[in-house]
Amino acid sequence: MIRVVVADDQPLVRMGLRTLIETEDGVQFAGEAADGREALSLIQSIKPEVVFLDIRMPLMDGLEVLRRVSADPACAEVRIVMLTTFDLDEYVFEALRTGASGFLVKDSDPTDLLRAVHVVADGGSLLSPSVTRRVIDRFASGASARPVPHLDKLTEREREIMRHVASGASNDEIAATLVISPATVRTHVSRAMVKLGARDRAQLVVFAVQSGLT
Repeated sequence: MIRVVVADDQPLVRMGLRTLIETEDGVQFAGEAADGREALSLIQSIKPEVVFLDIRMPLMDGLEVLRRVSADPACAEVRIVMLTTFDLDEYVFEALRTGASGFLVKDSDPTDLLRAVHVVADGGSLLSPSVTRRVIDRFASGASARPVPHLDKLTEREREIMRHVASGASNDEIAATLVISPATVRTHVSRAMVKLGARDRAQLVVFAVQSGLT
């Protein structure tokens, strides 16, 4: 059972997500919060598998909640999806860099919202190729390259695949370009994540941008 917490200061958003989540088999609505402090307390208390977290909230904004949850070893398995009003919110890149597993626009299709629960709970990231490209185009252009610890431990093939991941390519697309199997791509992606200490594919994209690999 995938437990989901919803944190948003808008009652209608919380109600809509709760109603949607309660219709999905294998998913349990575990609680809701109307402000950042309440959200942090709830997340640290029950440690849900997935959290839908609004970026802008009273008392403590979503980014600060994300920072504290990401820094808490007891919450290492909690996956956070940021909710935003605009698909290129100015805080999206910072959220990904801090440890978010992806982001969703609040008016996303219900199918996408439910898919997000399963994708993130399985350790994936909610960054479609098109979204990845837009994030990079919008934010990476203004971000200066910075050292990424252990980047030198990557093999040349892992660096190459990491560049493709950061360009927004899916595993199947990378496999077709490099003429290797998708399983081999997944293996290289997993090894790169372990070596760099990336929580998920989303953070791997951020590391690629920060290091200048893109």
